[in-house]
Amino acid sequence: MKDVGLPRSSSELDFTSANLLEVFDATLEAWSSALDLRDGEARGHTRRVAELAVGLAKRMGLKDYDLVNIRRGAILHDFGNITVPESILHKKDELSVDEWVTIHLHPYTAFEMLEHIVYLRPALEIPYRHHERWDGSGYPRGLKGEEIPLAARIFSVADVFDSLTSDRPYRSAWKKEDAIHYIERMAGRQFDPQVVEAFLGIISEGR
Repeated sequence: MKDVGLPRSSSELDFTSANLLEVFDATLEAWSSALDLRDGEARGHTRRVAELAVGLAKRMGLKDYDLVNIRRGAILHDFGNITVPESILHKKDELSVDEWVTIHLHPYTAFEMLEHIVYLRPALEIPYRHHERWDGSGYPRGLKGEEIPLAARIFSVADVFDSLTSDRPYRSAWKKEDAIHYIERMAGRQFDPQVVEAFLGIISEGR
């Protein structure tokens, strides 16, 4: 029988699986970069927040498995915006009630679209939960404190910092110092105080 190049051993299968995951991850990164541009995000937003979130997670002692999933979750964080009209995403005026409802549904949309992809399931805490707030005033479920998965609490700080320090369709970028002070001020309200502490440590080291 003709050799069709199928893997012959478990090591070959492991190598093939690893290569496939690399291809999948690279595809996700390319797609997320395109979504950044559509959503009005600054070029490189997803790459920057993924790097900062992973850096925060390392500083907080998370292990390799968690770091991989935090990176994937960061890449997918606003995947649900694919169903939000550009007229809403780029609107400079105040959003209507119906438009806010549409925005608030995008975490559900991301979860529903991605939950059937088995290797992504551990990463979905970020796209589904990163708009939750430490004080319970976030969405989609109004989770509070440690009810919010740690990965989402970590990513929230990274996402807000990069968003504040980047130009957006409806405002100019904040100064870095102002964004740092905002993050610090919102510890215990919007953000997990321990994550903010890790963030301030990274900033003080000039990372």
